[in-house]
Amino acid sequence: MAQALEASKPAHSLSLAIAGSGGAGVMTAGNMLLEAAARAGLYGLMARISGPQIRGGEAAALLRFASQPVDSLDDHFDVLIALDWQGFHRLASEIPLGPHSLIIVDPVQGTPPEAYIKGAARCVELAMKNMSKSVPGSWPNMIALGIAAGLLGLPAAAVNAVVEESLKDTSNGSVAASLAAVAAGRAAASDIGASFTLARPAQSVPRWLITGNEAAGFGAIRGGVRFVAAYPITPATEILEWMAPALAQVGGVLVQAEDELASINMAIGASYGGVPALTATAGPGLSLMTEALGLAVAAEIPVVVVDVMRGGPSTGIPAKSEQSDVAIAVNGLHGDAPRIVLAPNSIADCVVTTQWAVHLAESLQVPVLVLSDQFMGQSRAVIDALPAVTFAGGRLTAPAGTENYRRYADSASGVSPMAIPGSAGLAYTADGLEHDEFGVPSSEAADHHAQLAKRSRKLAQASYGPLWADVEGDGEIAVITLGSSTGPVREGLAAARGRGVPARMISIRLLAPARPAEFASALDGARRVLVVEQNGGAQLYRYLRSQYDMPGDVKSLARPGPLAIRPSEVCRAITQWGHA
Repeated sequence: MAQALEASKPAHSLSLAIAGSGGAGVMTAGNMLLEAAARAGLYGLMARISGPQIRGGEAAALLRFASQPVDSLDDHFDVLIALDWQGFHRLASEIPLGPHSLIIVDPVQGTPPEAYIKGAARCVELAMKNMSKSVPGSWPNMIALGIAAGLLGLPAAAVNAVVEESLKDTSNGSVAASLAAVAAGRAAASDIGASFTLARPAQSVPRWLITGNEAAGFGAIRGGVRFVAAYPITPATEILEWMAPALAQVGGVLVQAEDELASINMAIGASYGGVPALTATAGPGLSLMTEALGLAVAAEIPVVVVDVMRGGPSTGIPAKSEQSDVAIAVNGLHGDAPRIVLAPNSIADCVVTTQWAVHLAESLQVPVLVLSDQFMGQSRAVIDALPAVTFAGGRLTAPAGTENYRRYADSASGVSPMAIPGSAGLAYTADGLEHDEFGVPSSEAADHHAQLAKRSRKLAQASYGPLWADVEGDGEIAVITLGSSTGPVREGLAAARGRGVPARMISIRLLAPARPAEFASALDGARRVLVVEQNGGAQLYRYLRSQYDMPGDVKSLARPGPLAIRPSEVCRAITQWGHA
């Protein structure tokens, strides 16, 4: 076993995992701990991992706490609280330990894998199951909550308030038993001889406790979406669960369709009728939607599709993250079918990017794909409350009675007025056939060339502004990334700068259409480029090479899920390159 754990470890951040078999309540304990930390003034992030089972199996809540917002898991976990070891070997690679890590185990719940714990500093045995039995009506996960709260030094008042609020719909006996179990866990933590001190922010600001899926739903409603049709699919289902009551509050409607084919066609139909519409899905569902998305491109009907990416192909790993739908999103439609593809790069950014997606879909009359992923979608974070964002302009509609109405007029901007069905004198054909300016089906080369150019022109000429990417830092090394890989890249670059290797980050939010001028400006002066992404085929790297001129030496750091990109990997790659 490694050296003894330091008695007190001041830290920039603290990473803690609670693991156990399905039904042990690790997610409940994790969520309560995160909310209690938020009430105590800390920021935090909780990711969730589990196996493919419907019930039972292995599960873990992965938490990180800090004095400022965090968008990434750290390189290792400082504390692991294992309620049991059933199926833990399937999670071990996703919960790396460090030289000062503390493991807390229940001796009656199995033996820790020696190969896993040998690198930790200390392994402490606490009979959490027996401790809970001594408090009738309580559960070991509440003991674990108390232990974690004690190690973090969270005020008892904050933790107790969260327990009472979370269990308010249960019996008074359950609340009292849980509070007693938390207190017992806190007392046990004081005997471990270790604590972790995190500085609290000097100034309290309004904050949210939100998941990426909830943030995407909120951004969609802010953007004006009032109709949603979708079929439940992991890990996108929470978007629908959150939006169903939220839409009702603003006069909108959510319909659970019979499958993904129905979902996308219902959303297109609602949008054709004049109502901003959205559907949410994951990779398998997006595959089914591609034909209908081609219809929306041809008929120039706005619609937003949020794709919460997961491990693939096929059914893949539904409950774990992977950025593996980039290729299908940017290239997956048949024919020349220009569409917009966006990728939010944090839980907070899911609000703004999805709202922007609605604006772009409506103002440019085009399908917009939003590539979130399981890590962002199902992780919960404490973030600063976002100010209201507004985007100028909306759907261009034709007034009733417009003479010589041409739905697909070949305008300079490429955007032509869209008629609301039933408007007097504005009937036109809207289908997937190529057409002339009036919408009359046509197979003439002139019409096809003109309409192809129109549909491409409106996206190429649009003004996307600085939201196309987050460009941070400077240096001859540029790291390009997207989505949830942005957090570890940002931390890795900060560490590299501390070692004397300056580098810049370009987190691309607008994947398609390509923006050659903006991209060239962001890379001006760069001699080396590293593309970081979480998929096995280097899909972003290959797409960038196909669309842009890349300067100097270009490398790829690509790994499939479920293993996340860690900040130290990025730092190591940059420093080795910088000192080469």
